[in-house]
Amino acid sequence: MKKLINQPEHVVREMIEGFIAAYGRDYRMLENVNGVVRKEKKDKVAIVIGGGSGHEPLFIGFVGEGMADGAAMGNVFAAPPPDTVLAVTKAVDAGKGVLYLYGNYAGDVLNFDMAAELAEMEGIETRTVRITDDVASAPSDRIHDRRGIAGDVMVFKIAGAAAEAGLPLEEVERLARKANDNTRSIGIALTPGTLPGADRPTFTLPDDEIEFGMGIHGEPGIRREKLQPADRLVDHMMDLLLADLPFRAGDEVVVLINGLGSTTLMELLIVNRRVAQVLRDKGISVYDTDVGSLCTTQEMGGMSITLMRLDDELKHFYDQPAYTPYYQKRKR
Repeated sequence: MKKLINQPEHVVREMIEGFIAAYGRDYRMLENVNGVVRKEKKDKVAIVIGGGSGHEPLFIGFVGEGMADGAAMGNVFAAPPPDTVLAVTKAVDAGKGVLYLYGNYAGDVLNFDMAAELAEMEGIETRTVRITDDVASAPSDRIHDRRGIAGDVMVFKIAGAAAEAGLPLEEVERLARKANDNTRSIGIALTPGTLPGADRPTFTLPDDEIEFGMGIHGEPGIRREKLQPADRLVDHMMDLLLADLPFRAGDEVVVLINGLGSTTLMELLIVNRRVAQVLRDKGISVYDTDVGSLCTTQEMGGMSITLMRLDDELKHFYDQPAYTPYYQKRKR
């Protein structure tokens, strides 16, 4: 499979080196591990995010003002090792505790939990919020088994703003959980992605079919079905998404239309057009919208829809400014 790489085993480190070559004024890479942190250590609760590489700009691109303080990255689609998470933790800790935010995957859970134990031995208090926004990955009575997908961005935004405001660790954790509890996502795949160095795609999908509910590593979805017009696919996705929380008339939401890697902005905007129509017809107000590829699977074709339901508290922290190389919000 065609990739602009050198050696497959070097892609993560060379990606980080390229990131620092572009943004090294504000960021630094850690020695001997695949971690990136802000150069300026703030006197506040630190936010550490992380997971497998290959989902860019998640995770490396969400370190910055009003977002995360550091990112721990594993190999492509693999959890970061505990020593990487610990190194990032120690680099960002300012003595007020560290909050770990990551998608709910077995490898990430194991390795971040091990890093938390190691951090505790070094006198660093940590808390953890596992992101579980993917409604296709488990039924509502097993919500804690769900995966984290593009809803990560919503949780990072709220927690990052809370930490930037100087709130204590337990409050930053509470707000991150609240954001997660009010966020739901659903995705579809049109074409597979590939791993650097692999000679075949991560899965196969007939040209006239889609995978409804596929995960961001190629995990099987709810079902396969024939490719349909965009509006019909969005309607099916929104039916499942809106019923899950559930979202109701009078709610106010933030919308993220996320591309999985190769889907064009034209297509994502067509999807957003229909999402806006459905929400309007349901009496649900859209407070803000992002359309773009923020949580990807290499060049997988497809997209996901994320909704975060707001109340006054979540709206306050959502409205705070944020700046990273790949995500910006002006103060409203």
